[in-house]
Amino acid sequence: MHIEKRLDELGLVLPEPMRLPPGAELPFPWVRIHGDRAYVSGHGPLAADGSLAEPLGKVGDRLTREQGYQAARLTGLAILASLKRELGDLDRITGWLRVYGMVNTAPGFTETPGVINGFSDLILQLWGPEQGRHARSAVGLAELPYSIPVEIEAEVAIT
Repeated sequence: MHIEKRLDELGLVLPEPMRLPPGAELPFPWVRIHGDRAYVSGHGPLAADGSLAEPLGKVGDRLTREQGYQAARLTGLAILASLKRELGDLDRITGWLRVYGMVNTAPGFTETPGVINGFSDLILQLWGPEQGRHARSAVGLAELPYSIPVEIEAEVAIT
């Protein structure tokens, strides 16, 4: 339970499962295991109780780059919570392979890599430079579901 101990040392708490907005239906799993890989569906930032974390909206308009960074970090915790529920133990993750970060951007906002660094920095802090290093994209989009500022999906190697 090395990773969970590290989370405790950093004072980080994994959120409860996402509480979907009324009327929302998501007919797919948050994590899909296939062989020695776990594929993580797109997650957004969650509060500790599983509700969508505030503030919502576009980075570069309603949110600053720094608030976007924090939203990406919260998204990372949401992903870790889903992986923990599916795998039972986060130490089963032997490597972070690929991360696709999407930022809900205002026109002209081009600092998406700095926003998604909130996620990457968290993973590197927990897993270190070898296991935590990952290929990554950070793109800006006109809209994201429910006005979340960040959505991230990932692929990890597992035992």
